[in-house]
Amino acid sequence: MLLILALLSAIAPLATDMYLPGLPALGEDLGTSASTVQLTLTTFMAGLGIGQLIIGPLSDGWGRRKLLIGGTIVCAISGVACALAPSAEVLIGARLLQGLSGGAGIVLARAVIADRAKGDNAAKLFSIMMIIGGVAPVLAPLMGGALLGPIGWRGIFWVLAAASVVMLVGVLTLVPETLPVERRHGGGLSALAHNMRYVTGNPRYLGYALTFMFGFGALFSYISASPFVVQDVLGLTPGQFSIVFGVNSIGIVAGSIVNTRLIGRFHARQLLRFGVSMLLTAGTLLLLEVTVGAAATAVVLPLLFLVTTSLGFIMGNATALGQSEVTAAAGTGSALMGAGQFGLAALISPLVGGSALGMSIGIVVCAVAAMTALLTLGRPAKPADTDADVAAARVQTTA
Repeated sequence: MLLILALLSAIAPLATDMYLPGLPALGEDLGTSASTVQLTLTTFMAGLGIGQLIIGPLSDGWGRRKLLIGGTIVCAISGVACALAPSAEVLIGARLLQGLSGGAGIVLARAVIADRAKGDNAAKLFSIMMIIGGVAPVLAPLMGGALLGPIGWRGIFWVLAAASVVMLVGVLTLVPETLPVERRHGGGLSALAHNMRYVTGNPRYLGYALTFMFGFGALFSYISASPFVVQDVLGLTPGQFSIVFGVNSIGIVAGSIVNTRLIGRFHARQLLRFGVSMLLTAGTLLLLEVTVGAAATAVVLPLLFLVTTSLGFIMGNATALGQSEVTAAAGTGSALMGAGQFGLAALISPLVGGSALGMSIGIVVCAVAAMTALLTLGRPAKPADTDADVAAARVQTTA
């Protein structure tokens, strides 16, 4: 089940990185401009955020399984529509639908784990899911480059559609309903508003959620600027950049593996604080190197590896700790995390530009914001806390 949930969460890197090598050919085949072609990526990312905001809260009232099945079916159909698109306008619409339905897999995968596990156990499961899902950013560009020649950009969308079908079979056979009827709300706008107030009114949830979002923001600062920094500033070739990108993606996986082994010896919050501290330290040293130093390859690349590795200690732990604070509305909590994650990524990309300075500033600002949120809002609950939801969570954990 964890493998299927990880694959569902990996739809974002698969559906973006795999077809990126084919963007020039796509624009030529459809007779459109590069800016129009880039809208296929923009609408997909927007769909991911909007889809999570819609589907996450709905799942708190309707359950996870049927929405997960429906979202995966639509994701497969939209993949076929992308492959058959006769024009750029149709492709943009199909990509929006693919993002909306793909958001179901991301938000519900987190909610399913939050339904089934609490505390350090949940942190370990989220970290394992990150290990599995972390392979996608490594393999997706390589797969896209290898498939583009034989099957073209349309063939890549056929592969994505087939992957959605495999995920659908996995959901049907391995993923049960994890939200019992007695834990669901009655539905309607009033229930949705109640869940939103419940989630956003929990300061500890907000602290962990903001730590998660700004951690991803630091990662996206690197992702969006690194092609220009590695090739234009450091002077590496496109092939060498692919190797660097792959190694840094492995850093996330390595950090998640170490984090998983340390959970139990250390509390998830301690590991989260270590990860944010590591991110802040590496980002600060990187900023100093590109402003005061000579932006030497031998210094910049190891620091970027440390930046990505720190995310292995941040993403899984922040998710688990945040979700544990809002167990009564796990879908809504997961939705706000996901929407904030991709919304912040969309905002950061044009701000950091393609310069080493912009990338470094983006990483440091996000690291400072993550540390501030963790220390001020994401503080442990006091022993005398009498909040009913905290008490209920403790009872569930003890059981």
